[in-house]
Amino acid sequence: MAESTYTCRWCRMSTPAADLTSCPTCGAPVDVRDMVSRSGWYELPAVPDMARLQFGSSYCQIEGAYVPVADFNLAAEDSVYFAHHVLLWREPGVNVSAMSLRGGWKRLFAGMPLVMTQAQGPGHIAFSRDAPGEVVPIPLQPGTAVDVREHLFVAATGQVGYDWFNTNVWFQTRDGDDTETHYPLGMFMDRFSAGQQPGLLLLHAAGNAFVRGLAAGESILVKPTALLFKDTSVGMQLHMEHPSGTWRSWRSWGERYLWVRLHGPGRIAIQSAYDHFHDPGSNLYRTSPATVWRW
Repeated sequence: MAESTYTCRWCRMSTPAADLTSCPTCGAPVDVRDMVSRSGWYELPAVPDMARLQFGSSYCQIEGAYVPVADFNLAAEDSVYFAHHVLLWREPGVNVSAMSLRGGWKRLFAGMPLVMTQAQGPGHIAFSRDAPGEVVPIPLQPGTAVDVREHLFVAATGQVGYDWFNTNVWFQTRDGDDTETHYPLGMFMDRFSAGQQPGLLLLHAAGNAFVRGLAAGESILVKPTALLFKDTSVGMQLHMEHPSGTWRSWRSWGERYLWVRLHGPGRIAIQSAYDHFHDPGSNLYRTSPATVWRW
């Protein structure tokens, strides 16, 4: 008799169905139902406490719900790399070393760490962002990639490639003779990709995480600090709006809305709790070429 299989509604991966309570690839509960708003946003199902995600000969167990921990049990042939400040604990036998970044000095200049850290099995090592929210597992199949807003990365398996790029979303303000450049999305975004083997990427979402698919030519306006990740096919640009009927100059900040416009095709994901973007309180001077104005 052929063995029955379970195909996850979220990551679309098929696995043997025996005794499953959650998907071993992305952690979504097997009995999850689509939770979708009338506006088209799907709520990403929270990974249940103690769910196991399988990769290579190793697994990652998600422990806890309010401030979840990603507990990796690494086989000798498997590794994981991570942001250095999320390390919670490790067994002494796990070898930890620095992983240099391409263009590290530019990242350091932008306020990002010069190095990330990698761990080689065998043994256990665990990570936590020390903040309430959700761990968002993103299984990456060969040839696929996602772009992630900076400071949201937790860890990735050794099969996942890492790169970064300039967001080209910025504006400048001027106060007297002083000019300041602002990056609503951050100066850089991280890009994670799978080569010839599948891999696992873990992000931290503040609050709840929601995902939506954009068709070709479709766009949506999102609070910049709410963006979690996007497919590499999704374009983005700065978008500013000035409410009609307001009396201030279009260059004055106090009565403008700042967005990032995302346009398809591809998936985008947002988090419901986001950082406040500081109002510089100065006149607008210049913007990135992709800026769109609406009145």
